[in-house]
Amino acid sequence: MNKRWTIEEIREYVKKNSTSQLLSTEYKGFSQKLQFKCSCGNVFEKTLTKFKGSNQKSCTDCAPIKPSR
Repeated sequence: MNKRWTIEEIREYVKKNSTSQLLSTEYKGFSQKLQFKCSCGNVFEKTLTKFKGSNQKSCTDCAPIKPSR
């Protein structure tokens, strides 16, 4: 069974695992897009699943370029 996250737990996860900051103040479920602020100042949105699952924990401008296949 998947864990149900609280907004406080998400805020701690973001703080420990990225240079971004969580701007959203409530969390209603895994399909909700959360708002983040990158260390460069850009604001971007991602679901928690995509934020955790991908190694892109910053805006698209700061994300490392993925190698082509």
